[in-house]
Amino acid sequence: MLDQIVDAVEQRTPEGIAAAISRLIRSGALGAGDRLPTVRDVAATLGVSPATVSNAWQALSGVGLITSRGRAGSYVLQAATAWMPPHFGELAGSHVSARLDLSSGTPDPELLPDLTAALARVPTRADTASYLSAPVLPELELHLRASWPYPVSALTIVDGALDAISRALESLVRYGDRVVVESPGFPPFFDLLEHFGVERLPVGVDADGLLPDELARALRMNPVAIILQPRAHNPTGASLTADRARELARVLRAHEHLGDPVIIEDDHSAEISSAPAHSLGTWLPHRVLHVRSYAKSHGPDLRIAALGGPETLLDKIVARRMLGPGWTSRMLQSILYDLLTASASVDAVNDARRIYQARQRSLAEALGERGVVTAAADGINTWVPVADEKAAIVSLAASGIRVAAGATFLAGPAGAAAPGGQHLRVTAGRVRDDFGEASS
Repeated sequence: MLDQIVDAVEQRTPEGIAAAISRLIRSGALGAGDRLPTVRDVAATLGVSPATVSNAWQALSGVGLITSRGRAGSYVLQAATAWMPPHFGELAGSHVSARLDLSSGTPDPELLPDLTAALARVPTRADTASYLSAPVLPELELHLRASWPYPVSALTIVDGALDAISRALESLVRYGDRVVVESPGFPPFFDLLEHFGVERLPVGVDADGLLPDELARALRMNPVAIILQPRAHNPTGASLTADRARELARVLRAHEHLGDPVIIEDDHSAEISSAPAHSLGTWLPHRVLHVRSYAKSHGPDLRIAALGGPETLLDKIVARRMLGPGWTSRMLQSILYDLLTASASVDAVNDARRIYQARQRSLAEALGERGVVTAAADGINTWVPVADEKAAIVSLAASGIRVAAGATFLAGPAGAAAPGGQHLRVTAGRVRDDFGEASS
């Protein structure tokens, strides 16, 4: 193992040594429970001081990759929770707490609306006719249709955005099919596609959304579906513009002779996004499944999202759910309806949207003062360019700050060069005040 570590070290600094061991752990070359060589042995072989190696060990311990057992030595920890899918697990990172965790991609709990009033209005007894009742509360459906980005023929409620996308893929794909995904994109989508035995077709994104030329090339591979995030793209914070949406619709129409892929839109940050809602359903309503999640705006633990699209697709999804969970609890639906209509909760979400936008702006300004130029980001995440991703993670961890590795979000083959250079995903929405420290 000593030779393996020495061969992996590219820079004989604490950051370089820590980055090398991090790569070995992430690649599986070093497994959970492996005992690392002693600090003295590594230092002697590399020709550096024991303090240099000790500092690297401390950085690795700080991000939860290794643990010290005193005289028994230092050991590799399991980086992700075992029950999580692999790409999702990379997002979860280590179980070691950080002073400032900007890796989670989750909303600030202090900006979520208070549930007290909504819970007080929930019926005190469950509806015993639930098995035969419509799966969506009529008043909630009317409210959602009024705010949908385009007229939609059918709408249902599901248990969060990933449930919607999983159900959609289950009804659309078969083993060996191809699906277009954004790169960078949301890692749990990669897990879903691997679960179904589906090949990913990565398409790049810029500040305006999915790249039309790359989408055109991917369409020649005859994908059955396209997954995209129209607003507050995770990880980049980009939002689809009206011109780009129109151009993507044009590209899709121009390639209809090659196939008719279904477009799955994950509008996961709808209520806290400062960008207007643009959907390809405006031009291609017969081919779009649009998801609107309330996790970022009203709370991840509510586990509720709306899914709209053509009846031919929605009916299959609703029928399949009837043979599983059946429907999303109407009690939860009544809570969501209350939160979407009560003035206090509406004001709280509006305030959250403004605060997140201000935090994004403050972090971008602080980064700019340090010579790091970032695109204007929407929602709670921002995509920060770095010279060396691993070294940046280790350096931030040494300061008690955790961020997410950019490589985790790339949809191409493992080890492929990152388009546009290396990045970190920073959950800017969790930075409440010290933007200078977070950008250091």
